[in-house]
Amino acid sequence: MTQAAMAQDKERSQSAPLLPKLFCAFAALAALSIAINVGGKWLGRTIALAGHTEDRTPHEIVIGNDVLSVPANAIRFEKARHDGVASRLDLYLRWPDMDGYSQAARNDFNNAGGSRHILFLSFEERMMSRDMGGRFAPIYAALIEQPGMPDKGGVTLYDFKEKSGYVNEVLAVATRPGDTPFVARCLSGPAAEESLAPCERDIHLGRQLSLTYRFPREFLPEWPQLEAAVRAKAAQYLKTGH
Repeated sequence: MTQAAMAQDKERSQSAPLLPKLFCAFAALAALSIAINVGGKWLGRTIALAGHTEDRTPHEIVIGNDVLSVPANAIRFEKARHDGVASRLDLYLRWPDMDGYSQAARNDFNNAGGSRHILFLSFEERMMSRDMGGRFAPIYAALIEQPGMPDKGGVTLYDFKEKSGYVNEVLAVATRPGDTPFVARCLSGPAAEESLAPCERDIHLGRQLSLTYRFPREFLPEWPQLEAAVRAKAAQYLKTGH
């Protein structure tokens, strides 16, 4: 065999195993391209929903001795959208409809254009013997500056004393005949501007539940309607004694 023929045979022997390798490489690239395409569509859908869901399947959640049945689209975090036992359940609802996420309401839930229409509700086991209204006389009254500043809707706003521990917060109080006052703590200053729901209030319900709900400060003048709506929706979800 001539040297030229031997060189050709050597080249063929080296290139032959290369062909399957090239084929495998192209196949892998094709598979990767398909995976990226499919994954991209899924990721795009996930980003567009920002963790929201339109699914209204009810989930039964047990917190302590209380049971809640809540549609998935009202449950704020995806990982909590299942039946079972939990130490806490976070919801979000659109005011004033008190409904969960939907495509029709996506701008409200995504804070499009700076709109503030979302209430945030958190259920957990009760840690205090009194709710926020019940804590006004024995606790909050000693922590606020007098006199307060009258606001809309019969609400009076009080600054907290410097050493109270409540920095950049005010206390909103409204009297209720024959009942403890409506009391909510609200952020003030830049922190309030940056928050979607700078006011919060907690109430007791069920056998041993505490419900904290947060809301935009501009809702304060509507506190009677707000309180009634939150309690009614909580009662709808609650499957144990009220």
